[in-house]
Amino acid sequence: MFLKKVYSHKRILLVVFSLVIVVGLATGLVGNAQAYATPITSIVSINSGVSVTVAGTNFPSGQNFTVRMGPYGSDGVGGTVVGSYNTGSGAYFTSTYAIPSALKGVDKIAIRFESPQGIFSYNWFNNTASTSAPAVPGSPFGPYGYTGYPTFDISSVSAGSSVTILTHNMPVGQVFTVRIGDFGTLGIGGIVVGSTSDSGGSFSATYAIPSALASKPKLAIRLDGPTGYYYAYNWFYNNAAPVIYTPIPGSTSVPPAPPYAPYSGFYGVPTIFISAVARDSTVTVSGNNFPPNQTLNVRMGPYGTLGIGGILVTTQNSGSSGSFSATYSIPGALAGSPKIAIRLETSNGYYNGYNWFYNNSTY
Repeated sequence: MFLKKVYSHKRILLVVFSLVIVVGLATGLVGNAQAYATPITSIVSINSGVSVTVAGTNFPSGQNFTVRMGPYGSDGVGGTVVGSYNTGSGAYFTSTYAIPSALKGVDKIAIRFESPQGIFSYNWFNNTASTSAPAVPGSPFGPYGYTGYPTFDISSVSAGSSVTILTHNMPVGQVFTVRIGDFGTLGIGGIVVGSTSDSGGSFSATYAIPSALASKPKLAIRLDGPTGYYYAYNWFYNNAAPVIYTPIPGSTSVPPAPPYAPYSGFYGVPTIFISAVARDSTVTVSGNNFPPNQTLNVRMGPYGTLGIGGILVTTQNSGSSGSFSATYSIPGALAGSPKIAIRLETSNGYYNGYNWFYNNSTY
């Protein structure tokens, strides 16, 4: 089980997922990792002891991938070559590969795609019984091949009344129980306020704030999956979202009194996701929902510090969209640290996003 934390100055998002899929970018290409989406492989069907059908997506175009199989736990590294695949235009694909004779009686098998350019993706499957997972319409992955982890954002709040969320990457066919509780509880054991759709993917939903929590300044909200494998949580200020004042041309109305958002037209929470790591060398991140056209200080520090007061690595312009991908050097003073905090903050300190990463080349 992997644990990933995504923090910001306003909200905390923590998701845990149980996953049979591990994907990565080779360390030698971390400096250019932002040019690619993460390649993902998913097991579509298995003919026990005979063959396996695999789906792939997000693979870079025009590369020849060698396909290998090996014992479970090997990640397919140095495994038996069972074929190859040319990604062509890079579109989603499915392909079937014969299980090598030496592995026909093995319970679990690893399968790996790797290109000469250093891009790779791997997965594993149970080689014990024939099974198949029908593809979900509009998606390359069925319930057997769900990848990633569910998350959700806070879209809006009606103080003491309701909260609206926007989900991302929800698994198909699973109804999540929604709970609201005191801030700091992560929503564990909170009051049940409803459930989610089982349609999966991204959708918006509004839930009533329990009367027992209506006067609390901050609240936690949690989504628990039926199997216990998947859950996600977040928190929010129990007050209405600030109004962005935009004068109407020709209007004589008096502007509302402050406070309102310091960046006209921007409201939200900056987040940082870790895309790739080269041990003691670099980390590649994706920044999202930062205020546009701002200069951000990039800091790294020991794990647990949230990057506060960390070493200033460089600066980053948030660009016109507030979203970007970039690679930063890990300071020499932090080389050898098992875990490192990273923080991006505006010069006035009003907006910041932070996260942490394992200092090894596994992303």
